[in-house]
Amino acid sequence: MAAKGNADAPVGRGELVAALDRALHTHARAALSGAAGSGKTAVLTALAAAARSRGETVLHLTPEAADRHIPEAAVAALLTSVPAAALDGLAPPQRAAVAVLRRETDDPRAGRDLIALRLAIVETLRALAAAEPVLVVVDNAQWLDGESVDLLRFALRLTPSRVRVLVAEHVHGGTPAAEALCGPGIRSVALPPLDADEVAELLVVHGLPARLAGRIHRASGGNPRLALALGHSLAASREPVHHADSLPVSGQARDVARRLLAEAPGPARPTLLLAALATRPTTALLRRAGRPGAEGDLAAAERAGLVTVGEDDTVEFTAGALPSVLAADAGWSERSAGHAALAAAVDDPVQAARHRALAVDAACAALADDVSEAAACCRRRGNRALAAELGMLAADRTPADRPDEELARLVAAAEDAGWAGRADLARRAAEAVLARDAAPADRVRARLAVIDSAGQALADHDENFAHAAADAAGDPALQALVQLRVAWKLNLSDGDPVRSRAAAAEAGELARRGGDPVAEAMALTVRARMGRILGDPGAEEILAEALALPAPDVPLGLRNAPQYLAVRHALFDDWLDDARRRLLALLPRAERSGSCEDVFEVLRSLTEVELRGGRCAAGLAWARRSLRLTIEAGLSPGPAWYVAAMAEATGGSFARAAGYARRGIQASEEERDQVFLSRNLYALGTVELATGDTAKAVATLRRVADLEAAQQVVDPSILRWHGELAEALVAADEPDDAERLIDHWRTVAVELGRPSVVAALDRAYALLLAARGDTDEAVRLLAETEVHFAELELPLERGRTLLALGRVERRRRRRAPARTALQGAAEVFAAAGARPWADLAAEHPAPLVPGPRGDAHPVAAALTEAELKLALLVSEGASNQEAAAKLFLSVKTVEARLTRIYQKLHVRSRAQLAGALRGR
Repeated sequence: MAAKGNADAPVGRGELVAALDRALHTHARAALSGAAGSGKTAVLTALAAAARSRGETVLHLTPEAADRHIPEAAVAALLTSVPAAALDGLAPPQRAAVAVLRRETDDPRAGRDLIALRLAIVETLRALAAAEPVLVVVDNAQWLDGESVDLLRFALRLTPSRVRVLVAEHVHGGTPAAEALCGPGIRSVALPPLDADEVAELLVVHGLPARLAGRIHRASGGNPRLALALGHSLAASREPVHHADSLPVSGQARDVARRLLAEAPGPARPTLLLAALATRPTTALLRRAGRPGAEGDLAAAERAGLVTVGEDDTVEFTAGALPSVLAADAGWSERSAGHAALAAAVDDPVQAARHRALAVDAACAALADDVSEAAACCRRRGNRALAAELGMLAADRTPADRPDEELARLVAAAEDAGWAGRADLARRAAEAVLARDAAPADRVRARLAVIDSAGQALADHDENFAHAAADAAGDPALQALVQLRVAWKLNLSDGDPVRSRAAAAEAGELARRGGDPVAEAMALTVRARMGRILGDPGAEEILAEALALPAPDVPLGLRNAPQYLAVRHALFDDWLDDARRRLLALLPRAERSGSCEDVFEVLRSLTEVELRGGRCAAGLAWARRSLRLTIEAGLSPGPAWYVAAMAEATGGSFARAAGYARRGIQASEEERDQVFLSRNLYALGTVELATGDTAKAVATLRRVADLEAAQQVVDPSILRWHGELAEALVAADEPDDAERLIDHWRTVAVELGRPSVVAALDRAYALLLAARGDTDEAVRLLAETEVHFAELELPLERGRTLLALGRVERRRRRRAPARTALQGAAEVFAAAGARPWADLAAEHPAPLVPGPRGDAHPVAAALTEAELKLALLVSEGASNQEAAAKLFLSVKTVEARLTRIYQKLHVRSRAQLAGALRGR
């Protein structure tokens, strides 16, 4: 996958490679600095390859740490790498000096002649540059020996600008080698870490799971070498890793992290260990914990690229794997002493209890009680992940003679972990519960916590479902909770709303028998959601029944509550102001709940509401916030990438939207998430259609149609792919398929009362009419549809309709109406902040064949874009087979399309067709 700015550049480095290439051509000298593993070598390799492709000579120096202590090692390597012919023209003293350096003579009288050696380097570079430009690439310049630096500095001052120099090094103190070689004015670029999107792209390029990109980005800090090492370690792991798990830093990843940590001076290590053990380290905290020289230690670590120190004194490691390795490599006594010091230094009772528990390795009833109370405090604060960790600690410190307390703490920890999406903690707690003589209710609660922690990845939990159902037998309330999760899984992973609705009905009946109104309301909510999907007109009555039941503030997750489903229905029905008002009221409740998935769901819906209402800047802001939350909390990335793709496709960049959608497709496929697989494909297909890649758009959107059919989705207001696919089919010259699709789904939309879906299908039908030559009726229908969208207060749909109207008017050579419609579309898109669509409205909307006076040729007005492409190919002599290959069509399709072209232009042969097009 190409990086932006340069097709051959490493992921995320395209613009930087281009900038360095410009600097080399302008100034002949450039430098690149970055931490170990940041990708300097990959950037240099890309620049060297570009130079070779231009016919330049590339000399590559890569000294190692041991070379720093070998005088003239780098110069010897340089002179050994040059072609022999470049040395043939040297004067005898210079040739002799090179022979001594390269150990080519046994003459005991031969001595080191530094002046001759300096001149030999100068003349060699000049000789090479006389033939073609030379690029000297110095990687790991920090390991250059001093003598070589002196020799090269002298030579580079005397060489022409055709000798370019590119230096890469890891700078963490002292004079940079690039300045020592080329002088203080050298153009220097720092290599930034990859962002989360670029890490995802890097993983995809290397065939690694994209769904863990957020976790790997946090653990690697955007360091490409560490990110790949983590990815390969996970790929080689026998145990599946959930997207929210703490990533195990082992094997190659641990070695890379250790090499990074080795850059810090030895005296700073104890300070870094304390920072690694603290939850929220600050300079002041580290001083209070016994490190009076913390500022100096952290400054050295910051120069080495290991930490950043904020203006408020907060200390943050640049890569999440670093504190893990620091703690793992420290002995128990070091960690114990560190936690004891931190326990006395922190000012938060919760953190003090945590450190006291981690400082000892023995049971203590009083300590266990303190830690358990700290867990309860975190639960009240909404920090369920820390509550789970503390609950596990409390259980571990509970004395053996209090087994009931230990078990209760383990079950609570499991449920906290499930709520927070921490699958690793949920599994550990559940395994501890199941290893004890636990009651069936505790076993069920523990297993359901593991299921709840899985997010979108429910497909791998069949065994947990089976065991939970067996343990719940005979208890209707427990059975209802299990059956409710089954209903969720049947929809999300199996894509079967019919069975999901049946399971929800069974869960509701069990909840009534068990006296659990919360579970009953949740079951009714699933029934209402599935009913909407299946086009059941009674779905709203079921939702009203769920809303009437008493329920606590956040029952089993706000995202599963009837109040949230009511908001989704308002969005589907285009009651956008109502949906927005309700969502803003739900957001604080979701944040207080401590469930990151609940918060994400509210942010997702806010994004969709704002985008559909024509407030693209606000939609982009909500989408970016939801993406940050997904990365920080380790949620399933497929939904977040879908939201980001839709926001970018509407208000940002089509290219970024396509990138998000492709990553979302891969992540959803990895997690077998059918719901968001459809949505990410829809986002990609929408972009492909908008950017004119109609063949791909048809293939992508047909895949959406197949998935939606497999999931038995009837209501077209939930995912509005129908009009998009119809438009793509028209553009791809498949009018019969487009007409069948429009007829079917228009009937469904009318029956269900979905006016905006009807309007979108009318727009597609108008384009179909235009493609068949009935442009008058097409223009009338588009004008009517534009008014309809304006009445529905859907500005982006209105803008798209005006854009389509302008294009149809241009095709029938009505320039003034076309200009009016296109200007109107541009104004609507600009007011909404829909930048990529505004760009489309401003561009030439379709290829035209110019007439004799430069206006649109009547032939072009008679043909669709797809027909015009084929006509031009055939008129230039292409056979049907050749045209089919160039247009990625079947020969049968080419023959049928060519017949229609002949009919429209009233010609009977290829020669007559060529004559009709000769005006171009």
